[in-house]
Amino acid sequence: MSASQSTREIIPFGDVEQLREARRIIRQEATALGRLADQLAPSFCDAVRAIRGTKGCVIVTGVGKAGLIGQKIVATLSSTGTRAHFLHPTEARHGDLGCLGSDDVVLILSNSGETDELLRLLPDLKTLEILIIAITRDSQNTLARQADIVVQIGHHGEAGNLGLAPSCSTTAMLALGDSLALIVSQLNGFTARDFAGCHPAGSLGRQLCPVQDVMRSGQQLRIASENETVREVMIHHSKPGRRTGAVILTNATGRLTGLFTDSDLARLFETRRDELLDQPICRVMTCDPITLTPEVLLPAAIHLMSERKLSEVPVIDQDRIPIGMLDITDVLQQIDPVNSRTCDSHMVQPRTTRRSA
Repeated sequence: MSASQSTREIIPFGDVEQLREARRIIRQEATALGRLADQLAPSFCDAVRAIRGTKGCVIVTGVGKAGLIGQKIVATLSSTGTRAHFLHPTEARHGDLGCLGSDDVVLILSNSGETDELLRLLPDLKTLEILIIAITRDSQNTLARQADIVVQIGHHGEAGNLGLAPSCSTTAMLALGDSLALIVSQLNGFTARDFAGCHPAGSLGRQLCPVQDVMRSGQQLRIASENETVREVMIHHSKPGRRTGAVILTNATGRLTGLFTDSDLARLFETRRDELLDQPICRVMTCDPITLTPEVLLPAAIHLMSERKLSEVPVIDQDRIPIGMLDITDVLQQIDPVNSRTCDSHMVQPRTTRRSA
């Protein structure tokens, strides 16, 4: 073998061995999280109170892998209603200290608590009289001794065959940061509607959009008078293009009074009540149907439709004038069903459905 060739022996690492090692690593990190949960101290609550009590922002800082975890924590805080920014400790001492104010809280992430770049930042934070929260492995390090609040993640051996790359420790930091952000959010009364306001774009934005962004409206609606006969409604109120399986019925003032669906029509034929085809549709419509208002979020609307087994729900304004129709076929592919089940139920106030004889 030439001198330029590696002298390391490469051990075959087949699929079975790879899966076995991957599972071991994941279990090792899961064990670290279990230990963190079991050992979490009351200082965590002190950190929650400090973040909730600040009139400024939460400034998160860290170096290396801890810094990357810090950036994710900033993103979670921001998206759940807590103003937060990431500050690189090196850039801080080259001008970025100007972003700090005495009413801010600084959250410092360091497993060892002895990272030079972070320790050099501490005197500046003390001068600015900024409250310091440290997330570190124990209370016996320089960072912990100078912090106002210390939340310990504990000592965790890193995963992998070398046990060197930050893995279990950074996983613990991330979980702790998520816990801080989500509990602060919950205590602040942050709702799914607020969450939607922070996520207007992308797939999540589409899932959390208001009903008015998805409902059929205008010429797509089938609206008829409750005094027309069933036959007249079926003949004169058909629409080209994508068809909704329900007709919205209104009174003389244009206010919604009922709903007549394809299923209602099918029942007339199934029960051989053909004579009702030439009777006013108000005799067979669903009176005072469940309705939605345009600002209701889509997950809550779909949750309602699923629970009540509804295919179409009229959308009305404050005067009960129909302005849209939410059709289940238009929205099912836009929403994660898990999100729809867990959505804030207070977003929808369903009306009682009464069916006439």
